[in-house]
Amino acid sequence: MPKQTFFNLSEQKRKTLIESAEIEFTRVPFFEASIANIVKTAGISRGSFYQYFQDKDDLYFYLLEVKLKKAKIYFSGFLEKHQGDLIEALIELQHYFLHALSDEEEKQFLKNALLYTTHRVESSFTSVWDTYLDHQEFKKVGELINREYLNIAAEKELLHVFKIVSALAFNNLIEKTVKGLSDEEAMDSFRLSMSLLKQGIYKQTNKD
Repeated sequence: MPKQTFFNLSEQKRKTLIESAEIEFTRVPFFEASIANIVKTAGISRGSFYQYFQDKDDLYFYLLEVKLKKAKIYFSGFLEKHQGDLIEALIELQHYFLHALSDEEEKQFLKNALLYTTHRVESSFTSVWDTYLDHQEFKKVGELINREYLNIAAEKELLHVFKIVSALAFNNLIEKTVKGLSDEEAMDSFRLSMSLLKQGIYKQTNKD
């Protein structure tokens, strides 16, 4: 997380620094990104940079979290839109990510993030789906899910479903990025995964 001194800056100065970081992290993968280029673009000294952030990692993951925060908000909206249908909400959330990957600047930033896959990068992405039981966020999401659709009851089982889905969704983004899949190909693959998962966690209705 940024240091308090960063948040004490004027909105314009924060915006300039973040935009400079976006330019650099979009231009090259994380390990090639240069603090020197960021501070030069932002018009600040290297010393000032370290007053705001611990290091390059600190700035990078703050920026990534800001971008992913929107997805968390959208997820709740998708659950409401689909009357609590977890799978349909997850499919639409994945479509949101793939749409973001279609914007050239966002596409390059996220591509660089996905190609720099570490446990921390994966955790940032999967936190959109995978939250902890004692977090208020999980409680809020859990209340929006229509349990009548599900063949599970315990909260720990629901949490495990989120863990499974987060792994599938992240793998789908990696697959699209590395293999160069089209949005349609990536979504077809993800829908198939969700369909198979749905057969396992949804109650089977008697059609006879």
